[in-house]
Amino acid sequence: MSEIDLTQYKGIWVIAERTQSNKLAGVSLELVGAAKQLASQLSGEEVCALLLADNDDVSPMVKQLSEAGANKIYLIQDDCLKNYSTELYTKAISDAIEMKKPSIVLVGATTTGRDFAPRVSSRLNTGLTADCTELSINEKGLLAATRPTFGGSLMATILCQKTRPQMATVRPKVLAKPEPDESNAAQVEKLAIHLDASTSKTKILDCESACEVLCARIDEADIIVSGGRAMKNAENFKILEDLAAALGGAVGASRAAVDAGWRPHCDQVGQTGKTVSPKLYIACGISGAIQHLAGMNSSDIIVAINKDAEAPIFGIATYGIIGDLFEVVPALTEAIKSKQLTAC
Repeated sequence: MSEIDLTQYKGIWVIAERTQSNKLAGVSLELVGAAKQLASQLSGEEVCALLLADNDDVSPMVKQLSEAGANKIYLIQDDCLKNYSTELYTKAISDAIEMKKPSIVLVGATTTGRDFAPRVSSRLNTGLTADCTELSINEKGLLAATRPTFGGSLMATILCQKTRPQMATVRPKVLAKPEPDESNAAQVEKLAIHLDASTSKTKILDCESACEVLCARIDEADIIVSGGRAMKNAENFKILEDLAAALGGAVGASRAAVDAGWRPHCDQVGQTGKTVSPKLYIACGISGAIQHLAGMNSSDIIVAINKDAEAPIFGIATYGIIGDLFEVVPALTEAIKSKQLTAC
């Protein structure tokens, strides 16, 4: 492969993601905040967001991206982009990158981002660092993308020295969301990218939104009650649902519980599931495998409930309860409900 002129590539891009309900995904704002920090370490680099959508009104999302700190927002609007399509999104993003030549491209490590990001990097003959937990600029001005490796036991920092753009996917909730700045007014530019839905090998007939609602709750919830292998079956998750309802939270699960078919994959917390950072995380019958800890160890308060006093989860827990979850959890739920009734 012949060497490319790296000086042609300028700017830091965030690929903004829309939810199925046509709202901006929280990780997009987190990435704009990260891009601002990276840009502050470089000279003359703009922070840009690329937003793909149909021809409906996108002004609320544009406003959010602007207030998060984007200097420029590139829009690709076409009715065939209403619902996510691997082929069409890959083409649109690749064509936009080839047209504008950003130096760095950041993508949320969501189901959608994990799908198109490697395809885009392959089409552009560049590298991609996946599932990053930290981003910085090294002494040579390169993106230093850090991610867990060997099951989370080591952290690897990866550089992309000879190709552009430098690409990374970043897990939701590992970066702080910037405070909105209403004084910031991003420039908006529409890109003319030719898309032909008839060339796509797949056709979207219908979209099911139920799983997205569950996923959004896990991603955004301030309180999460999670269950592991010790839950024994799907029906027993009812006691966790009751506790979560009393607290106004959401229900999560370990990989073991998901693999057993007790909860849908969009409830999974951990290295191969969702990264969450709630104010309160209650781990019920979860031993604390390093893959699970990687997805929730940034929670403000962690409460562990487990019969095994030696379970690794107690090593990171703020509070630990050694006991049978089938006795402890219902008792907690009743105590919380009684407290609420007393307050009323």
